[in-house]
Amino acid sequence: MRTDSSPGTLPAREHLPATAAGTPVLDVVIPVYNEEKDLRRCVLGLREHLARTFPYAFRVTIADNASTDGTPLIAAELAARHPDVTNVRLERKGRGHALRTVWSASDAPVLAYMDVDLSTDLNALLPLVAPLISGHSDLAIGSRLSRTSRVVRGPKREFVSRAYNLILRGSLQARFSDAQCGFKAIRREVAQVLLPLVEDTGWFFDTEMLVLAERAGLRIHEVPVDWVDDPDSTVHIVRTATDDLKGVWRVGRALTTGSLPLDRLARPFGDDPRDREITDVPKGLARQLVGFCVVGGLSTLFYLLLYSLFRQFGGSQAANALALLLSALANTAANRRLTFGVRGRGGAVRHQAQGLVVFAIGLALTSGSLAALNAATTSPAHPTEIAVLVVANLAATVLRFLLFRAWVFPDRRDPAPVPSPTTAAYAEPTTISTGDPR
Repeated sequence: MRTDSSPGTLPAREHLPATAAGTPVLDVVIPVYNEEKDLRRCVLGLREHLARTFPYAFRVTIADNASTDGTPLIAAELAARHPDVTNVRLERKGRGHALRTVWSASDAPVLAYMDVDLSTDLNALLPLVAPLISGHSDLAIGSRLSRTSRVVRGPKREFVSRAYNLILRGSLQARFSDAQCGFKAIRREVAQVLLPLVEDTGWFFDTEMLVLAERAGLRIHEVPVDWVDDPDSTVHIVRTATDDLKGVWRVGRALTTGSLPLDRLARPFGDDPRDREITDVPKGLARQLVGFCVVGGLSTLFYLLLYSLFRQFGGSQAANALALLLSALANTAANRRLTFGVRGRGGAVRHQAQGLVVFAIGLALTSGSLAALNAATTSPAHPTEIAVLVVANLAATVLRFLLFRAWVFPDRRDPAPVPSPTTAAYAEPTTISTGDPR
């Protein structure tokens, strides 16, 4: 599994501005291998559709995967006749290799690809790339498995497609619905970071790209498509399925061992509200509240179990004090590690001592509530005692969080240092490796 370093943190997703005439916003790549029959019809039909419906400048790129028939001549003729058509000749087969090579060299901010047979209705092309142009999404895929998609194909291909996606969901926890539909798009700055991590150069390229993007937290937009199966397709189903299963195993193993630097693909994006500077709200407050509530809930259950146990052997005050002491020690240790992220043994004794002070305050609240209950009723029922203690513990919990955050585990982290020239050098883009042919 490739572990190349990537160009660095992704920039903010922004709406792409209208560009000057002749500067393409969209580059649609058509990977072909021995497609002399369909190539001309596909390119001319795609050009006509884009000229009629697409409001930005575009380019159609023919990626010839070492064809041996008349495909290279037709591609060269189309490129010579139409200024918005380019032809790239590759001496190595592999759809993934073709897409990686062309996308890596393209200057268009939105990169797409589609199959030469035009199985997918072109009316889905604008909805496919619109979320990328607007800055809403990072990748977009056409889905033949959406409820609103209209698909015409044989039962064999239908079964293989759905079975494959079930495998992806079960083994790689994929949430996208259709990995192998030949109708996808990606923003260029995302491709520059993502492609160096994608190892496959064949048909599994799409799946690997989507799985890594999803695991890294990138936004994938799905578009229902109308799709008609090409009866003359040259795809070898059994061999492709075998290669895909090998790819699933390889990617799953890499994700399990953590050998992929997916953090290089993660946010911050400047358009994420979580990354904005918000005044008057302490950093990490939301996450700490969630962690504290989880620990507090478990501690409360632990406390109630201890109290019920100790109550069988003594009075309510003694049972409350002992149960609260033991649960307070466990609560402080859990909050230290899980809520406030303090690791190591340094300061552990001091934290426990301060936690005992907080415990004393909680003891005063709960003991006072029990004293008040006993003063009001000489022999309160056990469920009543439990209810009173729950209310008292809720009040103590709020105070405990405030004291933990401000006094026991204050955030004393220094501001993030300004990157030095040496550090910045590691963020420079690296050469994209296309990998070995399959």
